[in-house]
Amino acid sequence: MSGVDPLKVVCLVVVQALISGCGEDEVVSQVLTQAIDNQVFVQGGEFALGDVGKPDGTPYVTLTDHSRPVVNVRIDSYSVSRFETTWGEMAVYYEDLERAHLYADQFSLKKYLMVSDDPLSPNYYRKPARVPNYGEAEGYCAWLAERTGLPFALPTEAQWEYAARSRGREVPYATDTGDVERDPYLRRPKEYVDPSIPPSGNTLMHSSLKFERRPVGSYPPNPLGLYDMTGNVAEWTQDWFQSDYYRNAPKENPKGPDGPLDTDNPEKTVRDWAGRGEHIGGGGTVFARSGQHIDSSGNGFRCVVNHSEPVN
Repeated sequence: MSGVDPLKVVCLVVVQALISGCGEDEVVSQVLTQAIDNQVFVQGGEFALGDVGKPDGTPYVTLTDHSRPVVNVRIDSYSVSRFETTWGEMAVYYEDLERAHLYADQFSLKKYLMVSDDPLSPNYYRKPARVPNYGEAEGYCAWLAERTGLPFALPTEAQWEYAARSRGREVPYATDTGDVERDPYLRRPKEYVDPSIPPSGNTLMHSSLKFERRPVGSYPPNPLGLYDMTGNVAEWTQDWFQSDYYRNAPKENPKGPDGPLDTDNPEKTVRDWAGRGEHIGGGGTVFARSGQHIDSSGNGFRCVVNHSEPVN
């Protein structure tokens, strides 16, 4: 295999095309192809969903009981993207569906639509996108489904956790070792955060106050071959949030409640709170779960393909 990073090549083509205003069909085609190529097949099976606890029996997550009690579930085989969706990929989606204008007059959301070919920019095309709301995350996966004919979708939170834990291993972090070696990158005072500093450690899980993140794939993957399922950005799932959902979760392919529990405050489940810097009290572990309003901005995501056989 050559030393060329296919994701980098595609994203570079994306940015150049967006800047020059040409080759849109070719760019879309390449992004769709790459979305399929980046899918990692996850053989289904049974596992203990929820905070399985430390070897001494104490829970990892101590500030809430959202991830308890543990429930044994079975999920079907599927595939999941090895990377979080990037700024470059989202830019193609917005361009293709002409959606960027929806936020053009909303000053607070403009930064969630930008894309740059500057590695020092927080919107560098290889860094994980942080979308304006849940709808754009769901919309991107639906766009992939429509364009490819494959059943792309956001993951359920059970699918997300099963993959993060490399098919249900009893590990607290989705890293190469199951433990964390934090990159000290964002711990510095803001004026000393330098994107040219190479990554170190095996995850970025510091500071929810800074917009800056690392390019996807900067740290070693988990044993399943998935990157940044601990740290970088928090990720939307398709499940409506229910704090005590595990108490009555179905044993086969749980997908969360059928609708929002509070129609005045509709919340979807967000996973990987390490991606927002929330690592106190076990909040950075793969077990942490909480809800965010569907109009909340700042979260990332990745898509799955709900097919029982590998798609690439």
